[in-house]
Amino acid sequence: MKKLLGILIPALMSTHLIAQDLRPVAYSDGPQKLNGLVTDNGGTKRPGVLILPAWMGIDDEARTAAKELASQGYIAFIADIYGEGNIPTDFASAREAATRYKTDFKAYQHRIALALEELKKAGADTGRIAVIGYCFGGTGALEAARAQLPVKGVVSIHGGLGKGERPNGPITTSVLIQHPEADPTVSATDMAGITAELNAAKADWQLISYAHCGHTFTNPASKEYNKRMADRAWQHLLVFLKEVLG
Repeated sequence: MKKLLGILIPALMSTHLIAQDLRPVAYSDGPQKLNGLVTDNGGTKRPGVLILPAWMGIDDEARTAAKELASQGYIAFIADIYGEGNIPTDFASAREAATRYKTDFKAYQHRIALALEELKKAGADTGRIAVIGYCFGGTGALEAARAQLPVKGVVSIHGGLGKGERPNGPITTSVLIQHPEADPTVSATDMAGITAELNAAKADWQLISYAHCGHTFTNPASKEYNKRMADRAWQHLLVFLKEVLG
């Protein structure tokens, strides 16, 4: 019986770690209310991961990523970029909202910085933080690097790669770009531009292109979901986080 308990108790503890809950976190940008989510393993000085969601706002893909990251030992915080009362209800309103922040990149960088502070308040080790983002959030992950926010690494997952007419600037954090090879939203010009930008900064960067994948290849709710490539991308993400955060 003791031997059986010795097997069952660790197994139950492991199940508990995987079944992490998310709790709401209210914060603000001046008068604008923001509503993020954080994993329930805060206050432990673990490495932290900030998750920037896709253009519809906090969704199941972001929630699942946060819980899975918590099971790997990370504190994860999902940022609210748009704010209370501004969450898109359809693709048209999502396109409008996302375009606003892609155009006003300083406002986007500011909202990301605010979310980083909330992740730190939740107990993340301030010297071991990374930013990951999906789609619109993938664009944001690159903006975190361009803003030189105090993070060890950023991961852009099927994100927009362009930055408009801005000149190249310093990028001091490690960068991983997970690019779906058949993504029509990323032009050859964008691909050449991000390569030139990262090389000009002498950044530590890697771009992985996933074959036969459309834009939202990592999202199980999407018609473009590619499980094999999504699973590979997740493992590549974990390897990157392990390297930059320890």
